[in-house]
Amino acid sequence: MQGKGMTGELTRKIIHIDMDCFYASIEMRDNPQLQGKPVAVGGLPTERGVLSTCNYEARKFGLHSAMPTALALKKCPQLILRPVNMPLYRQVSQQILQIFHEYTPIVEPLSLDEAYLDVTNVKAYRGSATWIAQSIRQRIFQTTGLTASAGVAPLKFLAKIASDQNKPNGLFVIRPEDVEAFIHGLPLKKIPSVGKVTERKLHELGLYTCADIQQQTLLFLQHHFGKLGSRIWQFSHGKDPRAVQPQRERKSVGVERTVIQDFATLNQAEPLLERLFELLKQRLARTCPTIPLQQLHRLSVKLKFDDFQQTTVEKSHLDFNLASFQHLLTQAWLRCNNRAVRLIGLQVQLPHQKSMPHQLSLWD
Repeated sequence: MQGKGMTGELTRKIIHIDMDCFYASIEMRDNPQLQGKPVAVGGLPTERGVLSTCNYEARKFGLHSAMPTALALKKCPQLILRPVNMPLYRQVSQQILQIFHEYTPIVEPLSLDEAYLDVTNVKAYRGSATWIAQSIRQRIFQTTGLTASAGVAPLKFLAKIASDQNKPNGLFVIRPEDVEAFIHGLPLKKIPSVGKVTERKLHELGLYTCADIQQQTLLFLQHHFGKLGSRIWQFSHGKDPRAVQPQRERKSVGVERTVIQDFATLNQAEPLLERLFELLKQRLARTCPTIPLQQLHRLSVKLKFDDFQQTTVEKSHLDFNLASFQHLLTQAWLRCNNRAVRLIGLQVQLPHQKSMPHQLSLWD
């Protein structure tokens, strides 16, 4: 994959690997009787739990990650719910990480089941990123019994989009000479960070594909979408200078959700806050399992309003519990000024740990 991209820069060879229904697939691997049945991993409905992931059989019923378990069971009464087994999932992810490093040292994990790899200078397989991606997928299956999907492209965001093209257990390649045509017809909902609410707003402006964005100015996108507008404009023009960054040290962990229908009152938002708090605990367990929750004291709540402006309330010396986040949400809500809320986010700053940098890896 050599050549020139839309920006005229020398292209890179980037692979995005995304495991297929990772948690649920591990559960099905270890319990073959679950094969062919709707399976989800998540918390109990009696504890206001949410789904961490579900297999494709469950998705046929409209189930998805972050859905309240109680709602999932209503939609699919025959759902087989498995508890989260984070030590097992971390163990398997370590096996996968070791496989990645057999091919390249430039690996950027995004989560337990997802990573970027830069193979630009890899000489094996005649330097073919496509062959390397295929070999990685085969090695993962041979080692773990799990399937992975891969995307190959010269830009990071395109590699991520490509890995979703032929899921599950698929491979999709976007060659440098095909980038311009691929982006031209790309639906905007495919761009990372464009959720349902942003997509609806784009449609209201008559924008459906990257080709439509290419007819607009950067200032127009920034006016309507702020910082996200800049990213949408850049991606729609084939611009993504981000390099694959190995061994990133995490400084914070957060979760956020854009709601389908804006919240007008604080009472409407509180159930989502509770679900986000559970998701944040799960993400902390994945990303930094060695840090006790009692050491986390710098918390923040973010709100994005229906005019795409946002505010963040952050405080130190708080206990990591639901009550603290409820307090921050109440303070943030005072800034609504009659605006509805379209997004809620929770974040916690991680304590500085010089002596244990690798413990902040998403794969640890």
